[in-house]
Amino acid sequence: MRFTDLGAIALTLALVFAVYALASSALGATLRRPALATSGRRAVLVVAAFLLISSGSLIAAFLTHDFGAAYVAEHSSLAMPWYYSLSAFYGGQEGSLLYWTTMLSIFASIAVLLHRRASALMPWVVVTLMTIESFFLVMLTFVTPPFTRTTIPPLDGAGLNPILQDPGMLIHPPMLLMGYMSWSLPFAFAVAAMVTGRLDAGWLRSIRRWTLAAWMIQSCGLLLGMWWAYHVLGWGGYWGWDPVENAALLPWLTATAFLHSTMVQERRGTLKVWNLTLIIATFALSIFGTFEVRSGIITSVHSFAYSSVGPYFLAFLAVILAVSLGLFFYRLPQLKPEAEFDSVVSREGSFLINNLLLAGVAFATFWGTIFPIISADLRGQTMTVGTAFYQQVNGPLFIALIFMMGVGPLLAWRRASASSLLRLFRWPAFAAAIAVIALPLLGVTGFWPDLALAVCVFTGVTILYDTWRGVRVRHSHGEDYATALAMLFNRHRQRYGGYLVHLGLVVLAVGIIGSQFFQTQGEGELKVGQTLTVSGYSVTYLGITDVTKDGIETVQTHFNVSQNGHVIEQIAPGERIFPGFENQPASIVAISTHQLKDLYVFLAGYDGSTSATIRVFINPLVSLVWSGGLLMVIGGVCCWWPERRRATARLIPAKSHGGLAGAPALATAGSAGSAGKEAAQ
Repeated sequence: MRFTDLGAIALTLALVFAVYALASSALGATLRRPALATSGRRAVLVVAAFLLISSGSLIAAFLTHDFGAAYVAEHSSLAMPWYYSLSAFYGGQEGSLLYWTTMLSIFASIAVLLHRRASALMPWVVVTLMTIESFFLVMLTFVTPPFTRTTIPPLDGAGLNPILQDPGMLIHPPMLLMGYMSWSLPFAFAVAAMVTGRLDAGWLRSIRRWTLAAWMIQSCGLLLGMWWAYHVLGWGGYWGWDPVENAALLPWLTATAFLHSTMVQERRGTLKVWNLTLIIATFALSIFGTFEVRSGIITSVHSFAYSSVGPYFLAFLAVILAVSLGLFFYRLPQLKPEAEFDSVVSREGSFLINNLLLAGVAFATFWGTIFPIISADLRGQTMTVGTAFYQQVNGPLFIALIFMMGVGPLLAWRRASASSLLRLFRWPAFAAAIAVIALPLLGVTGFWPDLALAVCVFTGVTILYDTWRGVRVRHSHGEDYATALAMLFNRHRQRYGGYLVHLGLVVLAVGIIGSQFFQTQGEGELKVGQTLTVSGYSVTYLGITDVTKDGIETVQTHFNVSQNGHVIEQIAPGERIFPGFENQPASIVAISTHQLKDLYVFLAGYDGSTSATIRVFINPLVSLVWSGGLLMVIGGVCCWWPERRRATARLIPAKSHGGLAGAPALATAGSAGSAGKEAAQ
């Protein structure tokens, strides 16, 4: 039996068991038959097993170069290294959908095993997950099967697109696809909560770590995509508001709002409507992103060619919205807040403003993404939305968001007093004022960059100052400063992990501001010995080399880079030409970092060995984008990691001289109402 035959059989069996799990769980919950619900949960594990077999079969077909499989022949070749043959598994439409589906089955299995005791919600969680799974399996079985055989197998395959034969291909697409998929779990719990009417904070607590994990995965996918674009595409930037980039950002925005909003419901019993709306929107946008890439309705370097799957995804998205919004409006009377807002100047008030800002960014980005489609349908001509639109609309909203990141976490619940505001924010405000004065003296001019950097200073100092307050309290109880900081994070991971995320976002924002507002560039055609100077960097052309190995032609131009008359390094931008893709060379971009400035050199063309045309970009502070993103992910892991178990509450008989005779006193490990009290624990 061929691997593809085994994969096709396993795929069909996975569909059968997914439908069985769906039906069995629904009947078990409706008829109150626990045995049926248990059978449905076990069927989820079987679905995962068959999908692992199916995915393994496709991977084996790639590694054994089975070009009789059409998908293998279209996306791999004999000349490709094994690791790129492995990544070709998700390099096309059929394989990426199979990867999406397989990962969903794994996540669903983990959820079933971890939440066995959530008897009321889990049957409907399984129903929701297996409905999603069944849709993808129907697509893979009948519409876009990955195991179709060709009549006459070719001797060699077409190979993977050269732009994808890069180390970033090994980590960016699978992480981003997993990010889309991972929002299925929180969405399934939200649907289960609406079906059962259990709309208190219990369902939010059940998905806290699932939501954090999904957010981290999506964040990694976005950051890796930015890194890949920066190192591969050769245009000097890392984010161009491309429609597919936007589609990946949209669920991250609404999910970030959801993460903040859940804390308000858990603490104060409010924002219930927001929470359900945000998680429905997040999952719907993840399906929209999957649809957009595969429909062929938009033009992007990231998208697949037009295919027949687009209408199916659009119909599935419509069903998701119809069912989830129907349940939402049915349960709307039960979503009344348990407490009223006492003041906008409070932590819950700041989170509400945070939600409005994130929703505003998401709406503007969504509108800019779909506007070309709407204009083409209504006016018969495609009107594109450029980078300027996103910068003008989203830029001020992001500045306000960064400001609220500094203000919100430090405000008291219910109402913050004027004296507490002055005490908490006097030093951050002073630091921001100093920044406003100092930045023009340092050569940073322009209203928007000055404002944005001053806000980043305010938020960064706020985070560091509040952390210092906690460390200082612990130090006053006898701990050295390093131990105090470590214990602060160890005992209050959610709070201080969140601070790390916010601080990482501030660092990332500074990197974006520096590279967007202060980038300089130059272009020139150089003969051997000639020099191009850009912002103090002199690039002198030395010559060209052309080497062919394993059928891949590598052309590299060589340059000396000088500063202040001294050669500081040699660089070699170039391109690789793969067999069968002679008209699609893959760029080799030369990137080097000097004192927080990136020297970015792209080979735009060459004329034999006589001349080379290069584009040179000087990108200040780009390295802060990557370090800030890494800090965000570390903070997310810190929030996700289980907190140290504290002493459990116990009943102690009260003594006759302490309170009411015979009444038990509740002894606990203690609680904290402020940063100082938290730090002392």
